[in-house]
Amino acid sequence: MKFIDCKILRIYLKESDKFEGQNMTQTIIKLLKSRGISGATVFKAQCGYGRRGVSRFDILRLSMNLPVIIECIDYETNFKKVLPELTKVVGENGLITMENIQVVK
Repeated sequence: MKFIDCKILRIYLKESDKFEGQNMTQTIIKLLKSRGISGATVFKAQCGYGRRGVSRFDILRLSMNLPVIIECIDYETNFKKVLPELTKVVGENGLITMENIQVVK
């Protein structure tokens, strides 16, 4: 069995976050794709909390500003090329993490 050392990049946002008037999640997905990152998946959470407060589905207010996680796996060299732009897009609105992983092929 072969193991490949890679990185997993995660970006934590709220679904209503915007960048220059555009949906931030979609902006990030387009950016990652245009910079050749191998792939990305967007997960929408049921609820969560952080520095900007609690996010949850609220049927009484019809609020749906739920947490969103964008996750992608690639080589560190590829992420380093896009991190300055990602940091600009995310700004103070979210959190970007990167961890070591091993991909099994």
